[in-house]
Amino acid sequence: MAHLQCRSDFLRSRTVRVVLCLVVLCLLSPLVVCAFPTSNFYESGDDVFDDWDVCRTRGDGEDGFLHYVGGRFDPVIAAESLGANANRAYVRGLEFQQEYPDIEQRAEAIFGYAQSKVRYTSDRSQFGYMEFAQNADELLAVIDEEGIAYGDCEDYAVLLGVMYLGAGIRSAVVLAPEHAAALVYVPGYAGANRQLSLDGESGWVWAEATGGNNPFGWMPEQYMNAELQAQELVDEGLVVEALPDKPVVTISRHTGSRFVLPVSPFFLVVGLLWLISSVGRRRSR
Repeated sequence: MAHLQCRSDFLRSRTVRVVLCLVVLCLLSPLVVCAFPTSNFYESGDDVFDDWDVCRTRGDGEDGFLHYVGGRFDPVIAAESLGANANRAYVRGLEFQQEYPDIEQRAEAIFGYAQSKVRYTSDRSQFGYMEFAQNADELLAVIDEEGIAYGDCEDYAVLLGVMYLGAGIRSAVVLAPEHAAALVYVPGYAGANRQLSLDGESGWVWAEATGGNNPFGWMPEQYMNAELQAQELVDEGLVVEALPDKPVVTISRHTGSRFVLPVSPFFLVVGLLWLISSVGRRRSR
């Protein structure tokens, strides 16, 4: 894991805050959108689960898609596209491995593919839930069918992580305050603005595909001094369980541009917990 301290600057101008509120209200206005249904989901309480019994609407907890428990996490949703579950995303990675024998060129090409084929969109705007994670194969299916897919930061991270493993490159998912990204093991990569260590092993670089122009290996400055958590992905799949005796729920995917919250509620909570922990440590000194 990498451990750094995050600093945030807040807008103090009342005028700026008013303008931002008006912009948000405009973005919240109803739009006419088209919906494309997916299946193999069921509801339990207020949450939606898939046929691996992974909760798609919550990242925390033993059944959450990031299995965030006790300050640690495991991106189990990535395992839905690895091992015996390997499908579109893993195979797409294999194709890049065949096309790009050089590992650095391969890593850059995969990054560029995700950056150009996925557009950042909030889960609330796309699915109607404050949080709704997609696995890598679901995202690739939309890309193959429509040319462009939509997702938020953890969707990008999981897609990249699975494709890199398929391409024979080690990868990890990293959590920062209010954000998620991918880490890629490319020792000595000269294009990175920061080399990172994971579990004492150097050679990892940041893969931030949510930005439209930033290159592979570029790490945003605000995360250089932030406390980070990272988990390397392993090529093992989840066992598919039979769906419980509950009605299957159809989740509609909206292609409109409606936007509600730019940051996942899960990452807001994690960021708040990190902030509280940091303040507590400072006071105890």
